[in-house]
Amino acid sequence: MKIKKGDTIKIISGKDRGKTAKVLRVDAKAGLLLAEGMNLKKKHVRPREQGKHGEVLQVPAFFTVAKAMIICPACGKPARLGARVENGEKVRVCKKCGAII
Repeated sequence: MKIKKGDTIKIISGKDRGKTAKVLRVDAKAGLLLAEGMNLKKKHVRPREQGKHGEVLQVPAFFTVAKAMIICPACGKPARLGARVENGEKVRVCKKCGAII
């Protein structure tokens, strides 16, 4: 998987199409992402103490990596990623501008 934790992504399909977010977690085996503020689901929480009320929280849920494109920090546009070997190290490269990500 080419998208890593901390990358900025743009959602290209689904209910959050067009929004940008930062990646919080990546599940490489299943091909899923967790991004802040995207794909929000409601979670009902029971009260923890006597006399308190329960609440409904909105938490981000995992979505497939196919619904996201990485935003290149150099050109600021959504782009595909490639790989290149520099100084004996494999690096990610923007396919639009050629900058190292």
